[in-house]
Amino acid sequence: MTLWTMFLKMSEGFGKTCAIFFLTLLFSLPLGMVVVLLRRSKNKIISAFTRFIISILRGTPLMLQLLAVTYGPYYITKSLGIAAIPVARNKLVPVVIAFAINYAAYFAEIYRGGIDSMPVGQYEAAEVLGYTKAQTFFKIILPQVIKRVLPSVTNEIVTLVKDTSLAFTVSYQEMFTIGKQIANSETSFVPFIVAGAFYFVFNAIVDFAMGKAEKALDYYQ
Repeated sequence: MTLWTMFLKMSEGFGKTCAIFFLTLLFSLPLGMVVVLLRRSKNKIISAFTRFIISILRGTPLMLQLLAVTYGPYYITKSLGIAAIPVARNKLVPVVIAFAINYAAYFAEIYRGGIDSMPVGQYEAAEVLGYTKAQTFFKIILPQVIKRVLPSVTNEIVTLVKDTSLAFTVSYQEMFTIGKQIANSETSFVPFIVAGAFYFVFNAIVDFAMGKAEKALDYYQ
């Protein structure tokens, strides 16, 4: 197989890699905000339960979570002796669910750090000006938090680009899975080098875009 043919085959899987990446961000970024609000809830039961879930998601491998979401429902229902839930034909759905939940936990902790770093005086000043708690959070606190946490969020997004390769564990035909299949059939390491080049360029684009976003928010300093 020529290098060009190999590149074209892996390019087909790159579209699925991008789908995992963008759909994960689409769901995990706002979900992380919901999680952090639950994490900071004054209701101790809700707060404790949220911390417990976050600790599980951060303390277990993403690969294991992928397997659990993809195959877990089938094995659980089968072991209970009821009609087994079939494994999803479109593996993109469980893959995105697993990725979104996992990354939401990490984003939630990043958001929490940003929110906790805000001076108490800003809340007090907003209260004096007649702002409600919701107005204070969304109009005053959140814009500053976004600026503060953006470098940490960027690190997680860069990690996400590389983590998309874990979809091979559930046989989803993204770029790395195709590269691995070509490597096995051709008995060659070249497909892995090509995959590495794809990830490097993808990360370079992501890093450039996030750098632009950071500069755009410089007026908060």
